[in-house]
Amino acid sequence: MKRIGFLTSGGDCQGLNPAMRGVTETICTALGDKEVEFYGFEDGYKGLIYGKYRKMTRADFAGIQNMGGTILGTSREPFKLIQIVDPETGLDKVKEMKKTYAKLKLDCLVVLGGNGSTKTANLLSQQGLNVVSLPKTIDNDIWGTDMTFGCHTAVEIATEAIDRTRTTAASHSRTFLVEIMGHKVGWLALEAGIAGGADAILLPEIPYSVKKVAALIKKNTKAGKKYSIICVAEGAMTKEEAKMPKKERAAFYASTGTASDRLAKALAELVPNEIRCVNPGHTQRGGNPCAYDRRFATELGAAAGQLILEEKYGNMVALRGNELVPVPLEEVAGKLKYVPVDGEEVKYARALGISFAD
Repeated sequence: MKRIGFLTSGGDCQGLNPAMRGVTETICTALGDKEVEFYGFEDGYKGLIYGKYRKMTRADFAGIQNMGGTILGTSREPFKLIQIVDPETGLDKVKEMKKTYAKLKLDCLVVLGGNGSTKTANLLSQQGLNVVSLPKTIDNDIWGTDMTFGCHTAVEIATEAIDRTRTTAASHSRTFLVEIMGHKVGWLALEAGIAGGADAILLPEIPYSVKKVAALIKKNTKAGKKYSIICVAEGAMTKEEAKMPKKERAAFYASTGTASDRLAKALAELVPNEIRCVNPGHTQRGGNPCAYDRRFATELGAAAGQLILEEKYGNMVALRGNELVPVPLEEVAGKLKYVPVDGEEVKYARALGISFAD
């Protein structure tokens, strides 16, 4: 009898449900329904810590491949706090997670999460638990994999936001700043900006000049273009902001609003154009997964199922080239996959005339 636990941790994204279904279908097909028990932990690592779970069957995962969100619920449990014993209650989170794992006699814990979740997954693996993880995040910023599930759907939503903004921008002859999710890494803004034909893309990896953004808008106006579309990553920063110490920058941001808000205020003093901000926000993480993410997440789940059957624990399933391969959690944990500032996508965007205002 195999006993498999599931948890979805961190921000939700499209593809979590089909990924879990991929795992269950693969294991049940190989062993038979009666030879497997599944346990779903509620609200991420909290479920594992506080023993909140439900026993599940193959039927619970049937027909969920087109559903967004996660049937298990999720929450954020910051890695920097996971090993700290609560001074008031004496709660040792790592100890409690190990206790719940042992109580249920799990053969493996499947963790579907982003960077912080993967760090905790690696910690549990080092503590002796059998863990397999799957790379989920719309940001596509997990080191070791070419793609994460959820990213393609989010790019489609962000691109549609740019497309819909373009028509009203043209109608009213306005400049629009479309803010796209991506606090530390700009893959989502880069992909959507190229697909949506933005005039400029501002990324966390490439600090920008407000004056150069203003010059671009003036150039477009002079050339007879009635509007400009600036794609702004959530974590985009000016060259001046990039030089600030992190704590000072965080305090500055807390008092000045979002990246697009700050840019809009700065541009208002430099250009006569009417400036508007659009922030699709959490819609980028919401709704049903696109066909690519359904297939990709399902295949990642199937690959994870194979690792469990072969007892190859301590790995994350990654896409490298056209292959799904296991990558040791210790190689992945704590690393971010940034947009290469001299990489192919940035290079082609520049060739297309898209500005990064640097």
